[in-house]
Amino acid sequence: MLRIAIDYRDAAAARPGGWGRYTRELVAALRAGGEVEVIALTGGRGGPEVAWEQAGLPLAAARRGADVLHAPNCFLPLRRGGRPGVVTVHDLAFEVFPEDFAARTRAKYRWITPRAARSAERVIAVSAFTRDDLCDRYGVDPARVRVVPNAPALAGAAGGVAGPPAGATPGVAPASGFDEPYLLGVGDLRAKKNWGRLVAAWRTLRAAGLPHRLVIAGADAGQGPALRAAAGGEPLELPGYVPDDRLDALMRGAEALVHPSLYEGFGLVVLEAQARGCPVAIASGTALPEAGGDAAVLFDPRDTAAIAAAIEDVLARREELAARGRRHAARFSWAATAAATVAVYREAASA
Repeated sequence: MLRIAIDYRDAAAARPGGWGRYTRELVAALRAGGEVEVIALTGGRGGPEVAWEQAGLPLAAARRGADVLHAPNCFLPLRRGGRPGVVTVHDLAFEVFPEDFAARTRAKYRWITPRAARSAERVIAVSAFTRDDLCDRYGVDPARVRVVPNAPALAGAAGGVAGPPAGATPGVAPASGFDEPYLLGVGDLRAKKNWGRLVAAWRTLRAAGLPHRLVIAGADAGQGPALRAAAGGEPLELPGYVPDDRLDALMRGAEALVHPSLYEGFGLVVLEAQARGCPVAIASGTALPEAGGDAAVLFDPRDTAAIAAAIEDVLARREELAARGRRHAARFSWAATAAATVAVYREAASA
């Protein structure tokens, strides 16, 4: 049985982000599948993280007798002592929206990611879009890249979720904290998420009689004050980062999720909403159409009129899109993701 060492630091964080959720769910599914032995490495605390990633991680893998080393977050050690390496690349947002990253962080991504991807025996991309971006931008050999998508990870999504409980008012879930209809956006308040255009489109609809509030749940990465100003006194809610149970309730209670992001390597929030019977309207570019499939309303994210029209469309077709969304989300599972990842490990070990 192959022994896989995986950098588990992000999964062990108190508030795991996208990478952490990916690592946590993947490791759990790998262990449940029983096809490989997983060694979750969580060292590196108290020193420079790059020192752990480039020196401590391969040393720890060697000490534990790992056959393959997996970096689930771009930062595969460039020297691995002859041990084959697998790196997961979620997106290259730091290249497209550098202003969303601190200068030192941006420099680290830009220096290590292309070298890690070129040196890895195998690269996992979470979408065909990310695969193509990686190969085109960095010249990575497509023959070494495998597309392995994510799956819903929030508690409550397993098996498909039917939405609010029987008897609940459509679009209003008591646990959401709102007693009137609302649209939902989920993601950090940063430039690439394009929340400003969503707020503008929503204000246009409010002026035409739309009764819905707009709720955007995500940590404020600098855009909060501008969004509040753009709302012009309309009922915009910015609750900040919310824990999983609160996010689950918000998705169940929303009349629609609107995701106007200008750049996504996958767009897991789309699947999470669909699994709960929340219809979605999403930007038509990057990886989002892959995530939403044929169960999403697409729009040009740079055109506020198109965003407004998509919101009207998704609200008019809620039941149809909710049913299609549940079916689409049910095609993704962490068991399938783990099985595909095991195949990648085996390829890397024999490369």
